[in-house]
Amino acid sequence: MIDDDEPGNEQGSTLAPFRHGTFRAVWTASLFSNFGGLIQGVGAAWLMTSISSSSDMVALVQASTALPVMLFSLTAGAIADSFGRRQVMLVAQTFMLVVSALLTVFAYLGLITPWLLLAFTFLIGCGTALNNPSWQASVGDMVPRSDLPAAVALNSMGFNLTRSVGPAIGGIIVAAAGAAAAFAANALSYVALITVLFRWKPQLPPATLPRESLGAAMGAGLRYVAMSPNIGKVLIRASAFGFTAGAILALLPLVARDLVGGGPLTYGVMLGAFGVGAVSGALISGRLRRMLASETMVRCAFLGFAICAWIAAFSPQAWQTLIGLLVGGACWVIALSHFNTTVQMSTPRWVVGRALSIYQTATFGGIALGSWVWGVVAESYGVQTALVVSGFTMLAGGALGLIVPLPQNIPINLDPLNRWTEPSLSLDLKPRSGPIDIMIEYEIKDEDLAEFIALMAERRRIRRRDGARNWTLSRDLGNPRIWMESYYTPTWLDYIRHNTRMTKADAEISERIRALHSGGGRPRVRRMIERPTAANHAIVTPRGPIDLH
Repeated sequence: MIDDDEPGNEQGSTLAPFRHGTFRAVWTASLFSNFGGLIQGVGAAWLMTSISSSSDMVALVQASTALPVMLFSLTAGAIADSFGRRQVMLVAQTFMLVVSALLTVFAYLGLITPWLLLAFTFLIGCGTALNNPSWQASVGDMVPRSDLPAAVALNSMGFNLTRSVGPAIGGIIVAAAGAAAAFAANALSYVALITVLFRWKPQLPPATLPRESLGAAMGAGLRYVAMSPNIGKVLIRASAFGFTAGAILALLPLVARDLVGGGPLTYGVMLGAFGVGAVSGALISGRLRRMLASETMVRCAFLGFAICAWIAAFSPQAWQTLIGLLVGGACWVIALSHFNTTVQMSTPRWVVGRALSIYQTATFGGIALGSWVWGVVAESYGVQTALVVSGFTMLAGGALGLIVPLPQNIPINLDPLNRWTEPSLSLDLKPRSGPIDIMIEYEIKDEDLAEFIALMAERRRIRRRDGARNWTLSRDLGNPRIWMESYYTPTWLDYIRHNTRMTKADAEISERIRALHSGGGRPRVRRMIERPTAANHAIVTPRGPIDLH
């Protein structure tokens, strides 16, 4: 078992997460896995330039890896929150090892065609889609919440440390031994991480409720994100960033081959420069978060990427392109790590995997769509034109902040409240009994009405976000000081889930509402189960089947 209680750096510093043994071990093993993945990426991209003359097909290599993340991330996020994240990562890593081994065999035997290569990279992307939500959500299981921003930045730095040298070595391997050797190196790179994950025994709180069905878990994740305005803003900006900035990585093989007249080694060195810039961005991202507003950081990242695209378009020498890629790499990590951190810090643990998966869907969807679009533009008008136009779209992506600004870095306490206890009931309800109607009665003075209505608007968002349905607020016609909040849940188990999802930040709203209640004691709560009036117990209402017990 990996020890998590070792002393180390001061909490909150850039390197503080390394004081936790599990994070340190998984981070180190991930270096080897990322290293192999980058070597495989160089091999796949360059092999495509050898077996196809189409710029569109070259760009589709990146799109085929990003597309599964867009398509399957939500399902993977629901799996991450419903099953053991460690087990999910083990399955994903083992699947990618097998696919990489098969790709190696096919490449060694000379059986690879352009579409078969895309199929293999698509399958590896499927493994990535399954792995990523569990991996990113499990970071919160390895480090305390105060170290989470630093841990996210270190994950980005770790990936880009390998990117700084991995692609160059990948280029050497491809040039010296062919793409099959690069694919074999990737297959071997999964072994270290599988071993560490197998040894990790996370100490997680025991589950007190039955596991949600996959469909219900996905619906809960979508509902939570839809009712969380801050996360919605991140999704829009991340999608725009992926669409515009993805042009650089998608067209970089063509930049190396056509604009500077290089080979696979040149392409690898260019990716390495991008990685060096990304490492620098990860190291300074924490300081930037403290110095700059969120929106300022992201706008600078869009601007930096536009500069990178224009340098790549017009520089005739590889060294000039490398300078631009240093800037682009730093901006890449600054933007994406900030998006990731904002989502994690805006989401409680029970739904964090699904929230991250939806974020990844938006980001990788933008990358996949952008890779295809910029490949089509390059095919029709040339690589240089595609890069120039993409630079202007990056400026437009930065300007999008005037309409959809990112939330500020204001910490909120999303730890579970753990204050709700299941009430004693006179009826013997089963978990599937329902629907359950909830009515809460408040007595509000006229002078407090404006504040009460504003608070109840926020209460409505929280209730619906956590699973309540048909929320309404009513006023008594006979006694206008009496207000009734009402909603329902499909079953008693859903009602329990709804209440256990309340966070300490949510409780602040509840306490402010309760303080406005002028009646004696606490607001009166009525919990009722719907009953049919017909004799047939198998009645189905518009809200679903009714259990009479």
